Amino acid sequence: GAMRIATKYPRIAERYFEDTGRAAEVIEVKGSVELAPLVGLADGIVDLVATGRTLRENGLEVREEICPSTARLVANRVSHKLRVSELDELIERLREATR
Repeated sequence: GAMRIATKYPRIAERYFEDTGRAAEVIEVKGSVELAPLVGLADGIVDLVATGRTLRENGLEVREEICPSTARLVANRVSHKLRVSELDELIERLREATR
């Protein structure tokens, strides 16, 4: 039978399994997707992963990468000029938090 896959990103998951020629029943869930396999709701999950720590804590492992993803901070030019110190402070806090 088809694998059951839990995700917050059903369109991405459906397209991925379709493109790779595998049958998957995609179940859209809200909240902590990584719990779905633990409670028997799904065989696996499609989720965003940074370090993978939450996966490991729940006995899961990354099996395939669908697509890499990065975050970008985009500032309006006029707002940046008007609020340069506030934005620079925010940028510095973000840099510290992601080190």
